[in-house]
Amino acid sequence: MSSALPPTIDPQAAARWARSLPAASPWLHEEVARRMEDRLQWMTLQPQAWVHWEPLRGGLQAQALLTRRYPKSECYVVETAAEHAQTASKLIAPAWWNPARWTGAPVHFGAPSEPVQMLWANMALHMAADPQALLTRWGSLLAPDGFLMFSCLGPDTLRELRAVYAAQGWPVPSHTFTDMHDWGDMLVQAGFAEPVMDMERITLTFATPQRLLAELRELGRNLHPQRFDALRGRGWRTQLCAALERDGARAADGRLQLTFEVIYGHAFKPQPRLTVRPETTVSLDEMRAALRQVKKK
Repeated sequence: MSSALPPTIDPQAAARWARSLPAASPWLHEEVARRMEDRLQWMTLQPQAWVHWEPLRGGLQAQALLTRRYPKSECYVVETAAEHAQTASKLIAPAWWNPARWTGAPVHFGAPSEPVQMLWANMALHMAADPQALLTRWGSLLAPDGFLMFSCLGPDTLRELRAVYAAQGWPVPSHTFTDMHDWGDMLVQAGFAEPVMDMERITLTFATPQRLLAELRELGRNLHPQRFDALRGRGWRTQLCAALERDGARAADGRLQLTFEVIYGHAFKPQPRLTVRPETTVSLDEMRAALRQVKKK
């Protein structure tokens, strides 16, 4: 896959979305985080320190799950927006009277000064204007042999809503979501090794079009450069709800349904390669370290 920016994401729209303060972590994000946390049982490395990337949107409940799994591991909570960081600190840091403040592993707010062994990023990549740069940044925070755990939405997401928009002759309702095989290629380009990708489809049902639209507003925004470029009025919203009621896909119980393709991935940061020039000097410690790596393999 090309390292060019995603052609269907408007960088300014993505930046506005990133700056907006979420009222709460979306239910779907929390559910995906729960499923992704269960996959950690297959990871043998026990991190001494790990990064929780933007938990306000990714899922605050995951903080408790991960702390319970790694009770002795230091955590670094990273929110890229200053206001988000302040809010995360208030919601995640144990209160002064909570015993966890004194007995649990430290929780820091901000990027670590030293590389960590795990970076957790839930449901963030599909809203990034420059996902390749974001993957590279995540890699810079990891120590050699550390691993990245992430999830994002895949291309089958919102297929029912796309069909409704197409039937009305409206512009697409969202930007295009990247296929999991392309994410694997981008991980390799970012310097990761042994990427493992898989996916599942989650179907949500809604009693009314209004409830469906409210859920979508929590999950994200349409970042497509060719989206409708003005404010929609109440009349159009009424048309949209009527179109969903009339043409929207239905579950067996008659409720409106939407599909979300969820992609899960993990990859490791490899050990740096020992480069040998025509004439070079290698210290005894470097040679011993290289030989130890060969024996391990």
